[in-house]
Amino acid sequence: MSRFRVWVVTCRGIPQEISTARKFVREIFDGEPWADDAALIVTELGTNALAHTTGGDFRLTLTLTLTLTRCPEGITIAVTDSGGTTTCPHIQDPTTDNTGGRGLALVHAYADIVTIHGDHRGQTVTAELRPKPPRADSC
Repeated sequence: MSRFRVWVVTCRGIPQEISTARKFVREIFDGEPWADDAALIVTELGTNALAHTTGGDFRLTLTLTLTLTRCPEGITIAVTDSGGTTTCPHIQDPTTDNTGGRGLALVHAYADIVTIHGDHRGQTVTAELRPKPPRADSC
């Protein structure tokens, strides 16, 4: 039996789908030490994809693809949007009174590795989570 598992889910570009994707991730990784981190990462990446890709009437054509991979080395979460923007995802430095702009920074804080690639036809942000070594008991 393979030690690798891959799940791929395509979601419509509407906010309710982010909640569905988060629940899906929690179910898949139930009992795993990274379940909450993975759910947070999916929420942030999905929300960013919705917020920063084609808006207005074109929102009806937006899709998000969530790819989850589990292997002995950890898990990989990739969220791909359907494009429509000329900007690349980047970490922002919001002021304390801004209500947004922290999502990608959170992803970087929780993930061991974050990569971003794509163009105006679609961006993929990939976050990798690795198992943490057991903590030594303190004296």
